[in-house]
Amino acid sequence: MSSMVIPFFLSILFLSHLASMAISQETISSTLKTYIVHVHRAPSAAVFASSDEREEWYKSFLPTGIASSGEPPRMIYSYKNVISGFAARLTERELAEMKKKPGFAHAYLDRILPLQTTHSPEFLGLSRGTPGFWNDSNYGKGVIIGVLDSGISPNHPSFGDEGMPPPPSRWKGACEFDASYCNNKLIGARNFVRGASATDAAPRRVTLQGPYDYDGHGTHTASTAAGNFVENANVNGLANGTASGVAPLAHLAIYRICDLDGCAYSDVLAGMDAAVDDGVDVISISLAGSSFPFYYDSIAIGTLGAIQKGIFVSCAAGNSGPDSASLSNEAPWILTVGASRIDRLLRTTVTLGSGVELDGESAYQPSSFRSSQLPLVYPGASGNRSVALCSNRSLDGIDVRGKIVLCFEGEVDVESKGETVRSAGGLGMIIANLRQEGVSTFSEVNVLPASHVSFPDGQTIKRYIKSASTPTASITFKGTLMKTKPAPALAFFSSRGPNQADRNILKPDIVGPGMNILAAWPFEVGHSDTATRYNIMSGTSMATPHLSGIAALLKSSHPDWSPAAIKSAIMTTADLTANDGNRITDETGTTADFFGVGAGHVNVSRANNPGFIYDINPDDYIAYLCGLSYTDRLVSVVARRSVKCSDIGSIAGKDLNYPSFMVFLDASNGYTVEVTRTVTNVGAPRSTYDVDSTSISDKVKVEVRPTRLSFTKANEILRYNVTFSSSSSSNGGEINYQGYLRWISSDGGVTVRSPMMVSVK
Repeated sequence: MSSMVIPFFLSILFLSHLASMAISQETISSTLKTYIVHVHRAPSAAVFASSDEREEWYKSFLPTGIASSGEPPRMIYSYKNVISGFAARLTERELAEMKKKPGFAHAYLDRILPLQTTHSPEFLGLSRGTPGFWNDSNYGKGVIIGVLDSGISPNHPSFGDEGMPPPPSRWKGACEFDASYCNNKLIGARNFVRGASATDAAPRRVTLQGPYDYDGHGTHTASTAAGNFVENANVNGLANGTASGVAPLAHLAIYRICDLDGCAYSDVLAGMDAAVDDGVDVISISLAGSSFPFYYDSIAIGTLGAIQKGIFVSCAAGNSGPDSASLSNEAPWILTVGASRIDRLLRTTVTLGSGVELDGESAYQPSSFRSSQLPLVYPGASGNRSVALCSNRSLDGIDVRGKIVLCFEGEVDVESKGETVRSAGGLGMIIANLRQEGVSTFSEVNVLPASHVSFPDGQTIKRYIKSASTPTASITFKGTLMKTKPAPALAFFSSRGPNQADRNILKPDIVGPGMNILAAWPFEVGHSDTATRYNIMSGTSMATPHLSGIAALLKSSHPDWSPAAIKSAIMTTADLTANDGNRITDETGTTADFFGVGAGHVNVSRANNPGFIYDINPDDYIAYLCGLSYTDRLVSVVARRSVKCSDIGSIAGKDLNYPSFMVFLDASNGYTVEVTRTVTNVGAPRSTYDVDSTSISDKVKVEVRPTRLSFTKANEILRYNVTFSSSSSSNGGEINYQGYLRWISSDGGVTVRSPMMVSVK
């Protein structure tokens, strides 16, 4: 063999080896998945001396040689505050080996969660420059709200710092923008989307360039919670007014944990971990996924860690209503927030050729559009679902030129529907609700003249088109209407109970403004001559920062209150009636039940003076987890420390000192259940409260002992018992009865009310 052949042969072997390594590496890479791994603390120390020591302990669980290999780092996050563990890329075989190591507790796959104003503060009773809760709470001054979302647009006027004091000395956060973008309002912004970039979902539109908001969701929620005052905010000239967040002088700390495709649990935990470390007072999370047992729920685990550090947490209930049992974020230490509509409408009126007038909404109301009768058409009458929904290009080849087109909600957003109608030659559009959406209508920025109408009105229009030989309609724009009735009303999309993680805890806890909310937006919205950097959005995502802002006001007014105390104050002072004097209704126009509204609609001013509160020691949540019959190992995962339930005992869900009641009566308990509550006086030092109402149903008896609570000093703790009983079963089914337990102070000035849901089987 010649001397020239040998090197060539060796080079082939070398290249073949490289190719084999590449294929092997590609095979490994393709089987890697991101896991969130929970571990016990190192046996040698109860507390880690440094973050390096903690990370070394975590790295000891990784496969040998991985931590120092040249491939991309397998460990994505090393957590400090909200879980004991880390997020890492592993194969199933590597995970199986890891489970054998001492100190391993639990692991599960990372998952992607979906992302779920000028007038709403006024609707909540917050008025600038007048006596009231804003003045009493100093507008949230000195409180830090941590918003975990899609980032922020830092140069938006809502985040200017006029009138803002410097951040408190406890603040330890960072600004990952150019330093000039952060100020006394926006005191910090950090980026945590490494987990999203490591997930298996493809293609992903990950944007890693700092905590900038590429979506709009984060800017909207941050300004709703704590945006500063901005005059003349509007959308297309509508809903004009002074924009502000609920806590306009609170500080904002932003944690970008979402990219354009959603939010990875590993990133959510990283954001929470940093927020706790940085020194926030309130955490606002407008995310919602499916219901899971708490030991599989990263938000539940992480937020318990935050609560134990004294941080209040509000989370979205989810946008999966009106289906029952559709809730997210069901842990009792979280404030679970549903969505309602407010008393502002951007009114439109559809007048049919028959003379019937049907009111609707739209956030685009061009003055140039003539309100005369135009031909009206419903292309979906053919039975084609895509055409009925005006999905993309579905109207190609259908004669809608010069006509108003009826389209139904669903599948694509209204902007896409409008583009479809406009490109086919339509002059206007009527968007009609589907059955499940009922009477909940949206004010949205349309691309052409349009009106969004209710399901009943949509059916009226369909019948008219079918019966008329030459159907016609006009759309008239009536601008912004205020103090409309009924309001609040439960939004159709707001997720409903019962709580699937633990049916003994009544959820959601509360509802707040979440429909047609105007707030800051990173980009200009609307038509060129009226475009502004504000947008109208709907969702429990919008309701959540309202409650986060309210929690900040209460924290400023009562700095010694625990997260449970703040939650109790919000729940026991809530409204059950709308501005028409009737009970709050849902998308059907009938009374909403407690699985929809929880304790009711938040009443900000009354929450500042709740009389007495139901407080919960964070350690009680550990005993509560034991009461769920979780193993010691799984309780330890949620608690982030080693737990033996036999040592600490257990608390059943019905017996947790919660501000609401959910009990089950059946043959196993003789149709009788007794529960106990302890209450802490936060009102006048000497005050007396009497039971005023225990109304549920003639099928359920409620007995309270004692019927009078007499406090003699501030922060005094008293106890009472409630016995629920029923004389008979429900004959094979399960029937839920609801009512409320109401205490009234002797002077009549304070009412403390708790919802009661009793299930009889």
